[in-house]
Amino acid sequence: MKLTQALTSAVQLRKDNVGTIHVGRSRTWKEIGHRVAGAAGGFRRLGVKGGDRIAILAFNSDLYIEAFYSIAWAGAVAVPLNTRWAAAENAYVLRDSEPVVLLVDDAFAAMAVELRASQPLAALVYVGEGRAPEGMLSYAALAEEDPVEDMSGADNELAGIFYTGGTTGFPKGVMLSHANIIYESLVWIYSLNFREDTRYLHSAALFHLAGTSPMVALTLVGGTHVTISRFEPEAAMKAIAAHKVDYCLFVPTMLNMMLNHSSFGQYDLSSVKDCEYGASPMPDALLVKLMKVLPGWRFHQGYGMTECAALATILPWKYHALEGPVAEKRKSAGRAAPGVELRIVDDAGKELPRGSVGEIAIRGSGVMLGYWRKPEETARALRGGWLHTGDCAWMDEDGFVYIVDRLKDMIVSGGENVYSGEVENAIFQHENVRECAVIAVPDPHWGEAVHAIVVPKEGRALVPEMVIAHCRTLIAGYKCPRSVEIRLDPLPLTGSGKIMKSALREEKWRGYSRSVN
Repeated sequence: MKLTQALTSAVQLRKDNVGTIHVGRSRTWKEIGHRVAGAAGGFRRLGVKGGDRIAILAFNSDLYIEAFYSIAWAGAVAVPLNTRWAAAENAYVLRDSEPVVLLVDDAFAAMAVELRASQPLAALVYVGEGRAPEGMLSYAALAEEDPVEDMSGADNELAGIFYTGGTTGFPKGVMLSHANIIYESLVWIYSLNFREDTRYLHSAALFHLAGTSPMVALTLVGGTHVTISRFEPEAAMKAIAAHKVDYCLFVPTMLNMMLNHSSFGQYDLSSVKDCEYGASPMPDALLVKLMKVLPGWRFHQGYGMTECAALATILPWKYHALEGPVAEKRKSAGRAAPGVELRIVDDAGKELPRGSVGEIAIRGSGVMLGYWRKPEETARALRGGWLHTGDCAWMDEDGFVYIVDRLKDMIVSGGENVYSGEVENAIFQHENVRECAVIAVPDPHWGEAVHAIVVPKEGRALVPEMVIAHCRTLIAGYKCPRSVEIRLDPLPLTGSGKIMKSALREEKWRGYSRSVN
């Protein structure tokens, strides 16, 4: 297995099919294949050798997709950088991964000059529109060079280093092999119904596995990639309507933003047949509303993490029932994806009985090689052949997994365990709530107390007492927030679209030596 086989397959089977669409520009798979091989040759002439790292810091585009494959074609290792991180965070990643080339687009050309000071580079390559800035080489020029033969690595050789975290401590580089990525792409095709005529909207950032994994899967079948630079509610809806997109992936936060946007209903979204959601928990109240207002969309949930190359469980559309015998399954994260072994284990790694809350442990062909240059953290995550995810869940008798929370998001108040996800789901059912996050805050009596940060819908009234009273009708008293903070500005998001709880916690725990009490 090798990453570039996705591209060679698309060129061989679908050479005249449109492979990419970006801001009105389209290219066939034959054209893309020629450009990728040309750029790979350019990288080699810059001195890139097999196993060298090439970093890319850019928003979504057709050029990003080409560059990703050209890195593999040259035998190098891709290091996607997070577009939401500060220069200091990405400088750390460059020092850690030691790339020889950095690719940037217009948005990050200025930052690239600063980043270059943190890591010696053979070249800066511009993957934007127009003329390359002074001191940078043009990717467009490289892509027009004479193509070279595929020099890609294969199987268990390193294909990419995908950095996670960045919200606390230092980011960790997840090492994924060619086999990891291709196997998970095959799971996407089989389980989530990718076809050669699929038109897929890339709304998730391509530096994230929620962007990379479907990108490789769709290339394998020769479908069409529709890219928008970054997610904005109206931009996403406009792209769907303009290009007759029939498959999407959205983080629940994105779907909520679309649903509450003033232009919702002004664009024709009827071309969409399938929508996967994941990367963070989906409030059931939001899912029910989406199913009612978008009746032509088939929803599928995917749960996973960078460390397992994206997918670990899948909840297909048939289990998204509003009533009847399978309606409760809608609230689960689905069952183990094909080829994935999944257990719920205790602190010692022993499998727990069905219905018991424990940690999700995963074993399978998608599980990472380890963390780049972090053997101790690798040993903590990969124990006894299993990836320990840090996610709390329980499994029912049919194998459906119900995620309760991240281990770090569990609040221990007065000796009782409170899972923030459960409280957030209750708050989200209030008709005036747009966003919410529940965290632990220090409490002199209880040790930790449940604290909710809530953003109301535009034009709706909301006060703390209303939120607490609402929660008391849905969950046990000890789980209800002891304090509620109303904010009018959107909550901070990570690069993958999740609410950045670490930043919210930091506000409340500043001055304490640890973030548990």
